[in-house]
Amino acid sequence: MTHTTQSQTPKSPKSESPKSQTPGGSALQSAFIGIAGLIGAGKTTLADALGEHLNLDVHYEPVIDNEYLDDFYRETARYAFPMQIYLLNRRFKQHQEIIWRGRGGVQDRTIYEDAIFAKTLRDSGMMEARDYATYVDLFRNMSNFMCRPNVIVYLDVTPEVSMARIRERSRGCEVGVDLAYLTALRENYEEFLEEVSRVIPVIRVDYDEFWDTEKLATAVTRQYTETNFLRELPRIT
Repeated sequence: MTHTTQSQTPKSPKSESPKSQTPGGSALQSAFIGIAGLIGAGKTTLADALGEHLNLDVHYEPVIDNEYLDDFYRETARYAFPMQIYLLNRRFKQHQEIIWRGRGGVQDRTIYEDAIFAKTLRDSGMMEARDYATYVDLFRNMSNFMCRPNVIVYLDVTPEVSMARIRERSRGCEVGVDLAYLTALRENYEEFLEEVSRVIPVIRVDYDEFWDTEKLATAVTRQYTETNFLRELPRIT
């Protein structure tokens, strides 16, 4: 299960000033930064802030024109597998585009998180074990052709906060998302973080209360050069 966001078209930085003038710009001037987190965590807002702060393109979650979305929410079990394959394909294309452009970028939800959603669907009985095994095999084959992001910023929110933010933004397609699903999803995120932090630096941010996005962008920039494992980012007051 996933959710809609804005256009998949990369958002170019507003400012044309040299990245070297941005704090930490020399370290992140062509970095590939992934923003991860539960539904409603605040990924898009942070992606926009980091893109502007670091003068990087922002790549949004590619589901605005998802032709499976309505069917998926109407008959989840029937459309779970094609939905996840569709998203995996679209996000792979976006992931590779960031690499091929050679100028870095900020990605609103990473391709690695697709596997978390697929696993949660399998665990809940909404995806057959056979389909999940096929999905995982395809994902692993595709992974052999992917360069890793330089860093993943994980916005850590509780399922309750995620649920509240989903209700607050009132997107029609998210009406069926419930607390049990978000709880299972977060548990799978914890497993994901333990695994991915072995190969990609992860900055974990307590996001139950929103940060000032400019302060957070500055803090992430500062932490990047020091991070080579799963790191907690202390709140700045």
